[in-house]
Amino acid sequence: MDTKKRALIIGASGQDGAYLSRFLIEKGYEVFGGSRDSQNSSFENLKRLKIFDQVNLTSVSIIDFRSVLQTINKIQPDEIYNLAGQTSVELSFDQPVETMESITIGTLNILEAIRFTGSSIKLYSAGSSECYGNARFPVDETNAFNPRSPYGVAKATAYWEVANYREAYDIFACTGILFNHESPLRKERFVTKKIIKTAYKIFMGEDVKLEIGNINITRDWGWAPEYVKAMWMMLQRDQPEDFVIATGHSISLKEFIEKAFNLLGLNWKDHVIENEFLLRPTDITIGLANPQKAKQVLGWEAEFKVDDVIRLMIEGEKNQDRTAYSF
Repeated sequence: MDTKKRALIIGASGQDGAYLSRFLIEKGYEVFGGSRDSQNSSFENLKRLKIFDQVNLTSVSIIDFRSVLQTINKIQPDEIYNLAGQTSVELSFDQPVETMESITIGTLNILEAIRFTGSSIKLYSAGSSECYGNARFPVDETNAFNPRSPYGVAKATAYWEVANYREAYDIFACTGILFNHESPLRKERFVTKKIIKTAYKIFMGEDVKLEIGNINITRDWGWAPEYVKAMWMMLQRDQPEDFVIATGHSISLKEFIEKAFNLLGLNWKDHVIENEFLLRPTDITIGLANPQKAKQVLGWEAEFKVDDVIRLMIEGEKNQDRTAYSF
């Protein structure tokens, strides 16, 4: 009799989905990777991690309740990790409806499908530090939300959907409120990847400039492969709870840029252009986190801090098809 746990990762093609797939495979899970169109998705990240052939691919649209219900009935997972939906804060200002629907309706459909089936599925829902807005002090699970983007509003809504279904229907569902977490698998629309990629191009002799918006924002940047472990740990508990996942250490984007360029022997001031057209309508100036609950209750603590993240991402640019994705 097959006793392997089954995990459905909705959004398996993204950074977190790929690292989580690898983590769960190493834990002995049977992993199902969900995407809107699994036949036409490249799943490039799964291939980079050399696990593409070990993930069972399935098509599922989370904004279609029937699709979600059919997928759950077919796979009968023990655990569902919802990492899907529009993931870019910047893009959410241009596509607010898509952002709201994919995150809020998608989360609601998964919760309702679990309730409808009456199964004992455990659900992890991807939250975001964007829910808090500006943090003048390190925030934790007890602090109020004050989002400043359509993305943050959507994630805050999904958080309360999860909390409501957990309380009303006794569903094992929890939200990981993850602060920024990076890796070589990041897409270039994310500012950290843009910085690292451009700096490395300059290092290699290309005549390019790094155009950036507000360099004075402050963020807590962690290492993505560590953060997916925290997702899994949340679902191994007897009772569901929400957790802030972060390093507890924040620096400005200016410092991030300076550190990256310094590691390549470059003076960032010679290569960076501040472009006001890249500024967002509203933005978070300060992001500060207090991840003590995760340390005390889960036993999870970030080992890699921002200097490690920058170094590893630069190594990722140098060795894209070799060691970059072994971390």
